[in-house]
Amino acid sequence: MSGPLEGIRIVELAGIGPGPYTCMVLADAGADVLRIDRSTGRPAGTIEGAPTPERTGPHWDLLNRSRPSVAVNLKHPQSVDLVLDLVADADGLVEGWRPGVAERLGLGPDVCLARNPRLAYGRMTGWGQDGPMAQQAGHDIDYIALAGALWSIGRAGERPVPPLNLVGDFGGGGMLLAFGLVAAILGAQRSGRGQVVDASMVDGAASLMTMTYAFRQLGLWTEERGANILDTGSHFYEVYETADGKWFAVGAIEPPFYAELLEVLGLQSEQLPAQQDRAQWPAMKERFAAIFKTATRDEWAERFAGTDACGAPVLSPWEAHRHPHNAARGTFVEVDGVLQPGPAPRFSRTPSSVQRPPSVAGQDTDAALSAWGVEKTRIASLRSAGAID
Repeated sequence: MSGPLEGIRIVELAGIGPGPYTCMVLADAGADVLRIDRSTGRPAGTIEGAPTPERTGPHWDLLNRSRPSVAVNLKHPQSVDLVLDLVADADGLVEGWRPGVAERLGLGPDVCLARNPRLAYGRMTGWGQDGPMAQQAGHDIDYIALAGALWSIGRAGERPVPPLNLVGDFGGGGMLLAFGLVAAILGAQRSGRGQVVDASMVDGAASLMTMTYAFRQLGLWTEERGANILDTGSHFYEVYETADGKWFAVGAIEPPFYAELLEVLGLQSEQLPAQQDRAQWPAMKERFAAIFKTATRDEWAERFAGTDACGAPVLSPWEAHRHPHNAARGTFVEVDGVLQPGPAPRFSRTPSSVQRPPSVAGQDTDAALSAWGVEKTRIASLRSAGAID
């Protein structure tokens, strides 16, 4: 292992989406994360219809990278004892089940903190651990809808547009749980006392909207969708179609950058309305749109190159790795022949890395348990009893 979190041990009770992302980020940064998968032969959260790989990976789910997998039957009492023994030597735990499930299995925070008072117990849910909707099913689109984030994303006169599952699952959920877990671990190192980290995707998505709330208080944001600076209302923060049917993005908010944008577009010498004249934004959009249709996406990329006009070609996920900037920084990496986004953020002294390709459920049971101090005779006994695969 390598990275700034080297020496930190995390038990992951496998779930779907944001929980695995949290653990991927921590493991990429060097944490020793042990993934406890269900002993079903399929990883927890496997998408219906997706291929079921053999036990000899690499598994297709890149969110499972950088850590080993142990297949455990959590309904077996010996398995629960095993997990609690692992928790006793851990700094943190991550679970992403509905409220009450961990408690029913005998792995709730009270039991785990009794075994390890310094434990940071991370819980990932959509609605949170309490509240009238806590037990309801949901997904990213529902959580960001309740948080007020989905309403704000879309064009004037059109329905809101789901931003994939980036805002709820991964931004407001997985990323904030990773922050919360590290914060709780640091707190435990100082105080000797662990705690529960209740990471709700509704709470997290609402937190991501803080700047929008500030703009609203300042009178810079209207309630109308698609009429504001950052929601496609303005002509200088927009996506335009190019001559080849592709797209180019501009985001020249500050006056000096807007001046450079006008220069690249050949409008620097014309009499134009003030940048912040909202009444003129629709007309300026039409003007910009007509200009961008005169050249291809890549031709515009060449014209914007080296300027502060704040423009960039809109790349598909399948071509982004080929852009010279991404290639120079190694933003994308290839592991065992599989292209994927590399670890982020960057650390100068203890760089993160993809520690290993993803494993399928139970691929590493014996080796991983041994590395965590479980004796081989106990591993054999657990397998004989049906507690582990």
